[in-house]
Amino acid sequence: MKSRNIYLSSLKLEEAKDVYFNSIQLDHLVSNEVISVESSLNRITSEPVYAKLSSPHYNASAMDGVMVIAEKTYGADERHAIILRADDFVYVDTGDVIREPYNAVIMIEDIQVVEEGIEIIEAAAPWQHIRPIGEDIVQTEMILPAGHKIRPVDLGALLAGGIFTISVVKKPSVGILPTGTEIVEPKEHLIPGEIIDSNSRMFEALILEMGGSPTRYPSLKDDYDLLKAHIKSMSETHDIILINAGSSAGSEDYTVMIIRELGEVIVHGVAIKPGKPAILGIINNKPVIGIPGYPVSAYFVFDIYVKTLMDLWFNKIAAKRHTVKALLSKRLMSSIKHEEYIRMKLGLVSNKLVAIPLNRGAGVTMSLVKADGICVVPQNIEGYEAGTEVTIELLKDIGQIEQTLVSIGSHDIIMDLIGDNIKKASLSSTHVGSMGGIMAIMKHETHIAPIHLLDETTGIYNKSFVKKYLKDDVVLVEGIKRIQGLYVQKGNPKNITSIKDLIKEDITFVNRQKGAGTRLLLDYQLKVNDIDSSKITGYKREMMTHMTVASAVKSGTADVGMGIESVAKIMDLEFIPIGEEDYDFVVLKSILNTKMYQSFLEVIQSDVFNKKISDMGGYRIEHIGEILTVE
Repeated sequence: MKSRNIYLSSLKLEEAKDVYFNSIQLDHLVSNEVISVESSLNRITSEPVYAKLSSPHYNASAMDGVMVIAEKTYGADERHAIILRADDFVYVDTGDVIREPYNAVIMIEDIQVVEEGIEIIEAAAPWQHIRPIGEDIVQTEMILPAGHKIRPVDLGALLAGGIFTISVVKKPSVGILPTGTEIVEPKEHLIPGEIIDSNSRMFEALILEMGGSPTRYPSLKDDYDLLKAHIKSMSETHDIILINAGSSAGSEDYTVMIIRELGEVIVHGVAIKPGKPAILGIINNKPVIGIPGYPVSAYFVFDIYVKTLMDLWFNKIAAKRHTVKALLSKRLMSSIKHEEYIRMKLGLVSNKLVAIPLNRGAGVTMSLVKADGICVVPQNIEGYEAGTEVTIELLKDIGQIEQTLVSIGSHDIIMDLIGDNIKKASLSSTHVGSMGGIMAIMKHETHIAPIHLLDETTGIYNKSFVKKYLKDDVVLVEGIKRIQGLYVQKGNPKNITSIKDLIKEDITFVNRQKGAGTRLLLDYQLKVNDIDSSKITGYKREMMTHMTVASAVKSGTADVGMGIESVAKIMDLEFIPIGEEDYDFVVLKSILNTKMYQSFLEVIQSDVFNKKISDMGGYRIEHIGEILTVE
């Protein structure tokens, strides 16, 4: 194998990382495994997880009370009480099954028991106080995307959605070998020259925290043949090998020679302080990292290289530490040869954040324990004068800079698709309707607002709303064309053909919430067809997403609902097209050049996304990602 070793070099940090991580091929090491959901806490999903069961999976009472036939309560008010006799109601508790022919629940506190049965003074609306099938989770909808770290709340959602086993990324097996004749296991009585092995325990805990499977070996003395045999054996057993100490150029620092003999040394020495003598190598096609023995050097080398390696293994976005600006309390000198990491204490003095440098020695473990943050002094800078405002990376009370693109607005299943495919950021998508998205972006509570708002006057989507409500700190970005229409059950048993059929006496409708673009489109269609919404049974019954509307139709609690064609196909419903609309994105100008937005663009403009959209049906792409002119 051709050696690329640069012995005790002064490579810049980013250059060393690029050279090393471009040399590592993790694909042949990373694999998946199927485990029980109950044991999946903190594991990383290897693929998207879709619900196998709706939750609730039956129409359930949302209150303690009585289930009734709504139509038999019509006319009841404070002046005209209605008495329901025994055959007209059934007592129910929260969670009880709503059986036919009952279609509403009256709360227990709203009834008066009388000799003939119960007395009510307010009519019940169809499906009031009933949790419909799929209110929480709709069968086939995505519960978790790939690359998601499973939390306790996720466990509950998975089980509720009928998921009992799950495919996760297999934990990397990490072998940790402390070396050095002076290194001993923890004990109370030390003799001069003995050093308790603390670094390997720190590595073990960090690996566990990061989701790996560490194996810590007892320390080996500085014996070349002994070390070589053990490292060779580790390379056959583990996915990642960490060797602590012996990475410098002393007479008994054998690590670099052994790695070179058994495999390849990519880099030896990086222009950082502390941590310069790090070794980055490969043995048996597996990454091997030689970590300096000094505790502070060990921590930073681990934090820079091993943490990055673990993020790559799990395909995770590297979290950035929260940073604050602070004023230096005293002059800070640094060598121009290194990028230096200086531990800092922070204090709030006269409403100013002040940074106090701690002991800079590579062996001063307590400087890590005491540090509130790190000041990174770039290479080629000699330091900073007292009173200079510097950037501090926080170590305590960390508020991480969120690498998340926030989307609040209209619902579409493509947002799940984007979220699952975005790699250089993550996508948090909340569905509140198009006008809710407009309001969120107006207040700078979101980066992106998906909208599909029809101007009834011009027949044009979105532009007039952006012009009316928003300032010039946003742009309108073209999204997709999608087909809106009516969901009906297979076979179309009620023979529904158009919007005009919604007022038929035997038709029950389910609507979207106020402010949803679909609701606005419906109201526009009602206006065009001169239809009074009060004549539509179910007009006031609202759902928050296309999936829940489709679920209501699928389960039979409604005969018809309005939504997008792709969801009809997923839910195996018949679809009656009404028209094509523009589903676009309002985007803050301030994020246009960020990595997270560029990653979003990369996904929506990719051939993979285009093909998936085409395969789903009901969508059309023209100039997706292009900024639209709003006049």
